[in-house]
Amino acid sequence: MKNVDLLFTNANILTMDEQFHQYRQGALAVSGNSIVAVGPEEAIKKEYTANQVIDCAGKILMPGLVNAHTHVPMTLLRGLADDLRLDVWLMGYMMPVEREFVSPDFVQLGTKLACAEMIRSGVTTFNDMYYFEEDIAKATASVGMRAVCGQSVMKFPTPDSKFYEESLAMSREFIQGWKDHELIVPAVAPHAPYTCTPEILQACAQLAAEFDVPLHIHISETALEVENMRRDQDMPVVPYVKKQGLFDAKVIAAHCVHIDEGEIHTLKHYNAGVSHNPSSNMKLSSGVAPVKKMLELGLNVGIGTDGPASNNDLDMFEELRLASFLQKGFSGDPTALPASETLLMATRMGANALHIGHLTGSLTAGKRADLILLDTNKLHNSPHFEHDPQGTYAQVVYASKAADVSDVMVNGKWLMQNHQLNTLDEDELIAASQEYAKKIDLFLMNRETSVLSKLIAIGGTSEEESFEIQAKVRVNDLEPIFAKIVNSPEVEIVRKRHYKEYDDYFFFTDVEQGMLRYREDDFVNEKGDVENVRSRLTLIGPTSEGNFGQEVLLSRSRYLAPASQTLRFYREYFKPHLEKEIEKDRRRFLIKFMNTEFFINLDEIATPKIGCFLEIKSRTWSRQDAENKADLVAKLIQFLGVDIQETTSEDYIEMVH
Repeated sequence: MKNVDLLFTNANILTMDEQFHQYRQGALAVSGNSIVAVGPEEAIKKEYTANQVIDCAGKILMPGLVNAHTHVPMTLLRGLADDLRLDVWLMGYMMPVEREFVSPDFVQLGTKLACAEMIRSGVTTFNDMYYFEEDIAKATASVGMRAVCGQSVMKFPTPDSKFYEESLAMSREFIQGWKDHELIVPAVAPHAPYTCTPEILQACAQLAAEFDVPLHIHISETALEVENMRRDQDMPVVPYVKKQGLFDAKVIAAHCVHIDEGEIHTLKHYNAGVSHNPSSNMKLSSGVAPVKKMLELGLNVGIGTDGPASNNDLDMFEELRLASFLQKGFSGDPTALPASETLLMATRMGANALHIGHLTGSLTAGKRADLILLDTNKLHNSPHFEHDPQGTYAQVVYASKAADVSDVMVNGKWLMQNHQLNTLDEDELIAASQEYAKKIDLFLMNRETSVLSKLIAIGGTSEEESFEIQAKVRVNDLEPIFAKIVNSPEVEIVRKRHYKEYDDYFFFTDVEQGMLRYREDDFVNEKGDVENVRSRLTLIGPTSEGNFGQEVLLSRSRYLAPASQTLRFYREYFKPHLEKEIEKDRRRFLIKFMNTEFFINLDEIATPKIGCFLEIKSRTWSRQDAENKADLVAKLIQFLGVDIQETTSEDYIEMVH
């Protein structure tokens, strides 16, 4: 007889192997970190003796669950901002808080908190994407869990790097340092096609291929992402990333909610794995992935929780149940995604999707001893029927709870025994996480009281302390003024532009906050066609700093920011109490008059229809300069043949507000 380290007996074994072998009275032998044998108890006992025999008391012995997509440090952001659209949630709350707080200490604490939760949920392996991924790997290895750890790469600054080149360098160093680790599989993780340039995607694919490690990326999570890709690149997302050479690497594609059959074939052809995240996709209203079709076409699909900030937990039993129910409900087919196939996605197929199926995912001789014991002798799981072998899978998927997991082993070592964690102190983790919550609460409470702080939080804001002399005159006909500008030798045209401008003004209950303007400029060429579009935000402070006779006004714009999100995003993020729209046709000139530069705007206000206006502006930096330019503005108005008595100090928005 052969001697092994551990012998599990009196177990109801679900192997999740290729033949779906079950052993109602089964045994499993473990030596070191690996499974040696599995089968009927009588046969295994005849062949093996053990240093320790474990009586499983009739519990289900099965592979540990594989969480195929998550962001584990985001346990520290759980419940931070809920019931929001994905873009508002991500750009308005998650990323600003991450920029402020994410550090090596943050990710290590968040990772350990997540590991504790996942172990209690029967998870032995997870696939992560975040910042400071080496610190996540260190924390995970210290706990004893198995993980694919992907270092994030994006086109804009992140908590661990100012430029994507730094993230790529970190990824290379991380992969080199952790390649062939017994628990950690290092990976590179370009966040998504919409947060990465083609150069970033190509570089990440080349890096992953060079070291033969996975590449983890979000793909087609929302309909808007797909619409934008079709609009900008004239193709869906999967063909676009294929064009960037992404499939030269071992791809793990998270979400894939909005992909068609052709894209599924492409993913299958390149042996990409997919992570289905039912709770997160439903909570963020992203939709339901076509998992039934993916499986029919032979794609490896795993199940993930996504991050606990968008789920809001790491309970894989909840994901199993929801994954099956969604496919039944949306396909109209009650036989879709039966329990055995769902559990397969969370074990062997999930491991295959992560490209680590040779290590884990099933109770098979030669694979690592990553296993759990599940107690189904509970009120919510009684009674038990044995006439149908599929019934045990149904017990696990439809009736079992995370709390039913009593014991967890990874790589031959116990992480939890009889519901007691062996490698983590839960009370200590909970207390430390609450200290972070207090700091984040204070940051958000201070931010939410200021429109300026919220504008700065979403990035790209620049302070503009440029005072402007400006005057506005109502006119009946703009054409004589236009003729005077282009034909008079006294006026030197430096440059000219033609715009269609669409302004949305946000007003707030606290008038001291100023007003926020979202502007879209459509650049019109000589043929009258729109050839370019620019969007930006302007936080406008007090309307007037002073008057200089004849309603010539000194005012200033305080802060500018590029508007990279939709108007709907800003409406939901800033929450104005009132909104007004102005649409105008603007011919804009930068001219020199009497050796002084002025901007001249010839504006026809289309919405609301309040008429035509001549507007003259000039930047200034001193009181004396302002007074001199105010005098010149009056002379320029008269030179252009306009009645200066029609000058108004009101801005357009004040005329309609």
